[in-house]
Amino acid sequence: MDRRLLVKLGTAGLAALALPGAAAAMAAQGFTHGVASGEPGPHSVLLWTRYAAASDTALTAEMSDTADFARVVAGGSTTAAGERDHIAKLVVDGLEPGRWYYYRFVAPDGSKSVTGRTRTLPAGPTGAFTLALFSCSNLPFGWFNAYAHAAARQDIDLVVHAGDYLYEYPVGDYPSSKVALPGRDIQPTHEMVSLADYRLRYASYRADPDLQRLHALFPMIAQWDDHEFTNDAWKGGAENHNEGEGEWAARAAVAERVYREWMPVADTRWRDYQVGDLATIFLPETRVTGRDRQFEIGEIIAGDGDPAKRLKTFAETAYRDPARQMLGAEQENWLFDGFARSTKAGTRWQVCAQQVVMGSLFTPPETRDWFAGDQPDYVRRRVEVGQLAAKAGLPLNLDAWDGYPAARARLLAAAQRADADLVTLTGDTHNAWAFDLETDGRPAGVEIAGQSVTSPGFEAYIPGVSDESRVAALRRASPQLKWANTQDRGYVTVQMTRERVTANWHNVETIRTRSPALKGTHSMTAMRGRRRFDAA
Repeated sequence: MDRRLLVKLGTAGLAALALPGAAAAMAAQGFTHGVASGEPGPHSVLLWTRYAAASDTALTAEMSDTADFARVVAGGSTTAAGERDHIAKLVVDGLEPGRWYYYRFVAPDGSKSVTGRTRTLPAGPTGAFTLALFSCSNLPFGWFNAYAHAAARQDIDLVVHAGDYLYEYPVGDYPSSKVALPGRDIQPTHEMVSLADYRLRYASYRADPDLQRLHALFPMIAQWDDHEFTNDAWKGGAENHNEGEGEWAARAAVAERVYREWMPVADTRWRDYQVGDLATIFLPETRVTGRDRQFEIGEIIAGDGDPAKRLKTFAETAYRDPARQMLGAEQENWLFDGFARSTKAGTRWQVCAQQVVMGSLFTPPETRDWFAGDQPDYVRRRVEVGQLAAKAGLPLNLDAWDGYPAARARLLAAAQRADADLVTLTGDTHNAWAFDLETDGRPAGVEIAGQSVTSPGFEAYIPGVSDESRVAALRRASPQLKWANTQDRGYVTVQMTRERVTANWHNVETIRTRSPALKGTHSMTAMRGRRRFDAA
């Protein structure tokens, strides 16, 4: 997500985790960054660890149904290779569906990693399943208290990370040195661009104790957004890829390589997961595969003539170009066919865990009064441009699906044709949203968009306006928006049963001190077959 957008508008039985600081972890020999698991299926799961040594090291993975490993029921061998930054990953097969397992890695000298816990997906009739949704975790802004709160729970079956797992900026940029929390240090201190930079930044983030514990306790499915590459990425470049930083294709390849090294993910850009007969979870890729370059309002109104007329012409022509892509044709076919296969098989819910907001959000007219008179000229200009765009019928955020209306319409129409009960899970914007999705005047599903773990939202850019006033104005301007929170950090749990999906937005009290305490939770429910939220 372009940060300028906001201006424009303790489980029992587990061994204790060893949690070194970033510098110590990278200098240490042996297991440096805990363990993680991902890519669960009914009979398999992917296991991850990092073992730093002077040469490649053969490791053994052990899995057991008890924390004392009295009986090893599965496992395998893998190598922590220097060419992969000493990362070891392997898929363990032969597991039973819907079961919790403990796992660990053993080095040649007999030393062991911390113990992790993971779960396979259920098979066959499934009555309930709960996932936790996270996004936008910028380490220098504060503590990952959302991760800590989730790690203390006993009711989560799967973690979904919708992107911006880390950020690329140099120290002092985002956040500024004034806002950055002392002790929440990142490496390298400059922007990550090279292979070594990306690896060092992941090592810094993965040294965080709460992130390590979350990974150790639950399987995670994850997809990058833009900051795992650089801000506002698309298939041919990015807003924050500048002259002197090399070829975009080379940087993107490095970012993807390191993501696959450091995350417990498969080496495919998009994939899906079957949760018994309850849900199919689709994990598309919305950034670097098929996405066309984002529209920029400033470019549209540049030049001679009336800006309002330019925007109106754009809104009626180029903005609606059916050739513009978010996913690309191949990925669209995979996703649309997946909707149809899922419903034909009798699966109750079709869940699309993706990165950017799908519901339509418009700039309220009230924004002209939200910014104090001492704001810089560029802020006032952006507010004025936002007002002009809204009058032309253009949405607030053209980096989201709102910037690709024809592609969004195709996706929602495919869900309607398949008779899908679509639930979209989203990150990116740093704030919490609930949308009713529709196309062609008919309901198409619901969107559960999560607040950030630490990255600031509207509250940081419009501090003089209450959350109630901001949300009320946004809802008046945006008919699909049913609820929002524009001031809190946290995460979402999504409870799926055969007849309903319930979203619970959990807001942490603070990110400036390390504490898992919550300040509150907001819940909303969507019933199967209705494809809209009950009243907020």
